[in-house]
Formats: sequence, C-alpha cells, structure tokens
Amino acid sequence: MSTALTVTLNILDKEYRVSCPPEERSNLEQAARHLDSTMRDIRNSGKVIGVERIAVMAALNISHEMLTGSRKQDTELDRQQQQIGELVNRLDQALSRHQS
Repeated sequence: MSTALTVTLNILDKEYRVSCPPEERSNLEQAARHLDSTMRDIRNSGKVIGVERIAVMAALNISHEMLTGSRKQDTELDRQQQQIGELVNRLDQALSRHQS
C-alpha cells in the first residue's frame, strides 16, 4: 500500500492541501483544474455572487455534466448491445440454413 502524499491545489485563488495516494495525484490535480475553471466561468459571468454560491453552482454544473455523459454512454451501450444481438441472430439464421 502506498503512503498518502499531500497535494496543494489552487481553486479560485485559494490554496487547499489535500491528502491522496500518489497514483491518484494526477487525477486529483485534473479535477481541481476543472473545478477551478468552472468556478471562474461562473464568477466571471457576474450572475452569481459569493464563493459558496459559486461552489454550489459549479458542483451542480459538474454533476450535470457527469450524469448527462453517463446517460449518453448508457444509451450508446444499449444501442451497441442491440446491434450485437441482431448480428448474432443473423449469424444463427445463416448457420442454420447452411447446416440444413
């Protein structure tokens, strides 16, 4: 088991120290950059005031992105499984005709 390390993240001009396994450092830093970017976009729009409100809006936006992406993946997987099923049926029919 690897020893956790402390990573310093900068999000909306504030510094946060977070502990994580070394193998997760890159993912953590990427997540922090995405959060920082999302929060900056919200702040710069001028429609939301206050760090806490900006953080909540960013969390909602990121959650929506994640759920929308998951749904798209599920839909694509269903479509691919249906196509595979249709191909298997066609193969079964072709093989049964060939064996007769």
